[in-house]
Amino acid sequence: MRISGFTLVRNGVKFDYPFLESLRSLLPLVDELVINVGIGDDDTLQVLQKFAVSEGQGKVLLFESNWHLDDPERKRGGKILSEQTNLALDRCTGDWCVYLQADEVLHESDLPVIRKAMEAHQNQPWVEALLFHYVHFYGSFDIIRRGRGAYRREVRVIRRQSGLVSVGDAQSFRRKNGEKPNAVLIPSSIYHYGWVRPPEVMKEKTFFMDQLYHGNKEARADGTPHTGDNYRYKRILGLYRFEGSHPKVMLERVRTKNWNWDLANSPLEWAIKDGKKVVLDVLERITGHRFFEYRSYRLKGRWERP
Repeated sequence: MRISGFTLVRNGVKFDYPFLESLRSLLPLVDELVINVGIGDDDTLQVLQKFAVSEGQGKVLLFESNWHLDDPERKRGGKILSEQTNLALDRCTGDWCVYLQADEVLHESDLPVIRKAMEAHQNQPWVEALLFHYVHFYGSFDIIRRGRGAYRREVRVIRRQSGLVSVGDAQSFRRKNGEKPNAVLIPSSIYHYGWVRPPEVMKEKTFFMDQLYHGNKEARADGTPHTGDNYRYKRILGLYRFEGSHPKVMLERVRTKNWNWDLANSPLEWAIKDGKKVVLDVLERITGHRFFEYRSYRLKGRWERP
């Protein structure tokens, strides 16, 4: 059984992505690691070249690509992200392909579980994908977000021979005819750090993401991005203290965090429309079922490690 890892990153240094931590978490699991490096305006490529030599164990395949940011169609809905993801996927040669975005990290305790799950389904071709739980950090490394505002599961391992491709903004995968893949849920988590970085970096990243999703990178009259002040950390519904342990590769980043956000003394921000989320969250806690959940997959079972 051969395992490929694949990812993409552009301006990872500029936007303070934990892309090296992500790669370090994935490297022990895979036989090859394919990295699509978008041509940007920082030294991300040089950092990755150094990583490949000093830490890559001969597994790393780097290639550069140009993001067509002047193409309005590619910028709508983040379509350019799935296009670039598929360029990396096309270079994978493994039986299974593990996908991590540049702000997603695996916990070292989950690596044996993931491998065992692949082995268990190696000869079951109807299993096209493995589904992961998510731990979303928000604002600080000791706060997580749960509930309707944060997706709780997503496909991050696919069977290469299934022909699945990345779609939309590279959040999920589909068959080439658009159908959802058959997925099995495994007892492993993706640690998502996309909303934990210095606030000023979050603002700059939001300007860029507005360009990708809406074709608009211009500031509003008050100087905020086109989509508003979502980059600003707020006390919103569904925030909880993190009681677990971070992946070891993240510990240095956690230790050197250089900004403060006082959740306890921040005013609660919510709108009338959030009332529906409150009701559904309460029902989920009571029943254990998430009603009206959007799924980018067909859930065909749950696998528990023997």
